Amino acid sequence: MALQNRAYYLSRKLQSKQSTLYSLIILNLWQVHLACYPLRNRKYYIMSEKTITEIGEFGLIDRIEKMLPGFLHPDLVKGIGDDTAIIRWHNQRILLVTCDIQIENQHFRRDYTTFQQLGRRAMAVNMSDIAAMGGRPLFALISLGLPSTLTESQVTDLYVGMQALLEPWSAMIIGGNLSHSERDIIIDITLIGDADVDQYILRNGAKPGDSIWVSGCPGLSAAGFRTLQTNDSDIQSEFRAAIEAHVEPSPRIELGQALATNNYATSMIDISDGIASDLNHICICSDVGALLNETTLPAPDVKDRIESVLAVSWRQLALHGGEDYELLFTVPPSIDDSEILRIANECNIRVTRIGAITLPKDRIFLKARSGVVETLTPSGWDHFKR
Repeated sequence: MALQNRAYYLSRKLQSKQSTLYSLIILNLWQVHLACYPLRNRKYYIMSEKTITEIGEFGLIDRIEKMLPGFLHPDLVKGIGDDTAIIRWHNQRILLVTCDIQIENQHFRRDYTTFQQLGRRAMAVNMSDIAAMGGRPLFALISLGLPSTLTESQVTDLYVGMQALLEPWSAMIIGGNLSHSERDIIIDITLIGDADVDQYILRNGAKPGDSIWVSGCPGLSAAGFRTLQTNDSDIQSEFRAAIEAHVEPSPRIELGQALATNNYATSMIDISDGIASDLNHICICSDVGALLNETTLPAPDVKDRIESVLAVSWRQLALHGGEDYELLFTVPPSIDDSEILRIANECNIRVTRIGAITLPKDRIFLKARSGVVETLTPSGWDHFKR
């Protein structure tokens, strides 16, 4: 307990200096301290012999969360279970901490992108998590696994792309780590952001009667990926906007901040795995269900051409495509739709109302174009299930 009391004392002392980095150092010391204690429940430590393919990404996350010690640090507001962790670091501000990894031939292909585009995309994925909490980015730590065949200019371009996305927010890269990778590029980013202590948005606040909204045009990134796979220059030229949505997603920092500042959203998440899967996360965290309307799903002007040329329905792309990094959020009935449209217009971002939060909990329905109401089963991206 002496170490515990010492860590708590130092944390409070350093917080009085309002030091972001000092607070993070103390949090790391606290984690080391917790690691010296037994696990909360030994039965979670003795895991089954199932493969992670059988368990799936989110099943594995659940098991890891149950195995780890509880969130006992007095300044940890939110740990596992949202787009970022939340750390209280002084009376008026909270820290938002997230990380994401991009692995070549899993998340990207070199022949589909330039190194500057790759840098921007890798940073956008992390910034989107900060946007989903209503925060702003501050500092990034970059860990790279690099094949020895890369040139100095290629690595430089990677950093140019990452920093270009941070600069409009006066955010910066402050360190990281480099290692050799035998074949594939590995980009692992830890991003630190912040928000007002009473102006951040979690996944667990949705209530029956709330409306459901999305930014941008979910599904366009998945269409872009399929377009790249055709290796047809004419098709790629026609669907250039879709390719750009996939290669260079735009994190919606400004919209996330506007929703948080005005207290307009009851819950929010970024769309990384598809509307259906990410809405399901909100429903589970909030103990609610949802009803979506297929006719209101946003679509590009070339929707019919995309469906014809790529042989896939827009409904499939929008609901299950993923990698859009748009925002999906819920709005209480007390907020008029015109207000949401107004702030979105000020941010120069398209938003669309696509459904409503309902009961029973943990069930999502879709009103199809035919008028038939169907049960919607999330089937977005899972890193391990095949």
